[in-house]
Amino acid sequence: MNRSRITIRDVAAQAGVSHQTVSRVLNAHERVTPETRARVEAAIAALGYRPNASARSLAAGRTFALACIAPNLTDYTFASIIEGAQAAAREQGYFVLSTSAADEASFAPLVEELVSSQRVDGLLVINPYADGRHQHLPTHFPVVLVGARPRPEAPDSVALDDEAAARLALQHLLELGHRQIAMITGPANEDCTKDRITGYAATLCTAGLTPNPALVVEGDWSATSGVVAVQHWLAQQLPFTALFAQNDRMAIGAIRALREAGYQVPADISVVGVDDMPLTAYFDPPLTTIRQDMALSGREAVRLLIRRLENPALEPQHLRLPAQLIIRSSTALVKGGESGPKFAGPG
Repeated sequence: MNRSRITIRDVAAQAGVSHQTVSRVLNAHERVTPETRARVEAAIAALGYRPNASARSLAAGRTFALACIAPNLTDYTFASIIEGAQAAAREQGYFVLSTSAADEASFAPLVEELVSSQRVDGLLVINPYADGRHQHLPTHFPVVLVGARPRPEAPDSVALDDEAAARLALQHLLELGHRQIAMITGPANEDCTKDRITGYAATLCTAGLTPNPALVVEGDWSATSGVVAVQHWLAQQLPFTALFAQNDRMAIGAIRALREAGYQVPADISVVGVDDMPLTAYFDPPLTTIRQDMALSGREAVRLLIRRLENPALEPQHLRLPAQLIIRSSTALVKGGESGPKFAGPG
């Protein structure tokens, strides 16, 4: 049989069912018994049938396309989220259209175009609260937010447990005996920045220490901002023995600035980052960091979005994904000191 000409009726004949039943199986309809579904799937495999995408969309009333809107498509974190989303979507018979909006002004018309044109069945929106773009989210259209702190009024969302991530970093440094711990944050308006600040301060307070506002400097996620933060502290002659940077790039910039000023990492100052970018194990020294699985965030976001498409009446679900401490060579016992108290884990 010519596989390019195999039709849904050929599959129906092979499985001994109607072509309507085959259509229901292809579109994951619930009104099909497991036995019938298995027969149809076996016939599809045996014949090598490939459903026509346009016909499938028409029959199901869907495009089987999802759109993922990121602030940009070059950032490692965003790209990793999109990669995970694309993989999960393909497994479910969908594909992901990746696009970007650098700011609120470009986000609003992009969403309007995607929704009004009916090009996609649902939206994945990364970092919707970094600016006012959350105000332009459609209210009667499937949306999942990625990298957003759960809010009672928000649709489904997926995010790293950023407060717990910061606690892991601080607990590690405290266990090494450090008490003067500086922090370079991300942009102050972002959810992850705020939650990591909360985790930083809470962990210090739990250890009986008072956070020093002078040792907290805002960065912009770039390595350059890590350099600038360290230069600021050194110019102010503010003492610290450890540094928590809220992402790996700022951590690498900080290490460079410390070395240029004559400090050794970790002999003089320990450094912890966040992300576990692929090259962090090859930095000099290899970077201790908090691993967040960005691809998993994308996969879970797609799972939630398809769940919403199939069951629109479900209550919103807000996932907080765990972080993992990866200990490498950029952290060590405080110089001339003893290790501190052990922590059971993020609290």
